[in-house]
Order: sequence, then structure tokens, then C-alpha cells
Amino acid sequence: MITGIKNFFNGLIFGITQIIPGVSGGTIAIILGFYFELIEAINHFFKDMRKSLKFLVPVLFGMAAGILIFSSIVDFLLTRFSFPTMLFFIGLVSGIIPHVYLKARELTQKFTAFDIFLAAFPFVFLLVISFMKEANTATPTELISNIDVLFMIFLVFAGIVSAAALIIPGMSGSFVLLLLGIYPLAIYSVSSIRFLLADFTNLTLILNICKVLVPLGIGIIIGVLSMARLIEGLLKKYNKQVYLIMLRFQLSIENNSSR
Repeated sequence: MITGIKNFFNGLIFGITQIIPGVSGGTIAIILGFYFELIEAINHFFKDMRKSLKFLVPVLFGMAAGILIFSSIVDFLLTRFSFPTMLFFIGLVSGIIPHVYLKARELTQKFTAFDIFLAAFPFVFLLVISFMKEANTATPTELISNIDVLFMIFLVFAGIVSAAALIIPGMSGSFVLLLLGIYPLAIYSVSSIRFLLADFTNLTLILNICKVLVPLGIGIIIGVLSMARLIEGLLKKYNKQVYLIMLRFQLSIENNSSR
């Protein structure tokens, strides 16, 4: 019972971090001490379903609660207090960097050419993602009304990339969505779910939410399942290099956020 409550609150914090641009859910999960258990539960779900469900159910409920509750707050803050909110996000990113740096320094005795390549990779990755963003000044409501099949395919791709960022320590899934230009749309769609509690017969609202969250959700599922096993192997074989990547991602994200 106590373990279930603990996992719920871990999931709650993990869910909140998923919608804060620049804050790595993977890094937070490591700090809270349940990251490796999360990866193992995903990878070995069908081998030991009972054990995996015992861990995943409270975590997923907590994560859903954190996203649903906090998305409305973030949507309000971004609408009314955009600049101070982004400064707050930058502060959160800065607060994580010392922990990751100390861990990377603890594991690293000397740098190899491969380590330097890994340290540079996150910067290049984020740079490529930023170039994929289309200039768009439309509001989330306007975007939803103009969603077509091609945009839904793009949302699936965005979900895959953001899920990979969700799993990889040091990366931020919401920051990737921000770089791709669909973060406000995703936050708006998630926060709109609360209006369904007052009117479940609002078919237009249901359709608008589904047009965004269904393709995005499909992409996230694909991304999580495809990346979890890879990350588990990398963490076991290349522990030092993974922390170097985490540190570089956090520094790259902070630099991009402060612009």
C-alpha cells in the first residue's frame, strides 16, 4: 500500500515534469530513484505482467493526474504571464544541471574521442529539431480547426520524438514539442479535457481533442516502446557516456530556453 502511494506521487511529479519545457522527466525519475524500475517494467511487461502492472498502474495514474491538473495551470500561465513563466522554466532547468554534472564527473576519469562525440550529439539533435519548426502565429483554436491528415502524421512523428525525449535522461519531451511549434496546441488540448467533465455530449470538443491527442498519443506509445529497451541496454553498458549525454542535453536545453 505504502509502495503504491509512493509510486503514485512519483508518477504525479513525473507527469508534471512532462509538460514543463526544459525539465527532463527521465532525469527527475533518476533523482527520485524509480527510473530503472520504470524502464524494466516497460521492457519486461509481458514476461512478468503482474509485477509490471503493480508498479506501472499507480505511476500512470499519478502521471495522468499530474498532466491533467498542471496542464490547465501552465495553459493559464502561458496565456497571461508568458515571459515570467518561461523564466521559471529556465530556472528549473538550471537547478537540475548541478546534479547531472556531479554524476557525470563522478563517473568520468578522462574523456575519449567517443565521449566528446556524445557530448556534441545533443546540441546537433536539438539544432536539427529547431529547424523543423514552422513559423506559425495561429492560436491553438485556429490550428485545431485547420488540422488535416498531413498534420496528424506530423503529430505522430512529434509524439515519437517527444516520447524518446521522455525516456532519455537529460532530454525534455515538452521542450521538443516547443521546438516543433506544437507545445501550445498540445497543452491547450490536454487542458480542454476538464471541460468534458461539465458536458460529455460536446461532440465538437471531443473531436477537437481527439484530432490532436490521438495521433500524438500513438506516436508517444511507439516512441516509449521502441526507446525503452535501447536505453536499458545503454545504461548497463555505457553508464558514463549516458550521463555525459544527459549533461549536454541539459546545457543545450538551457541555452535554447534562454534565447
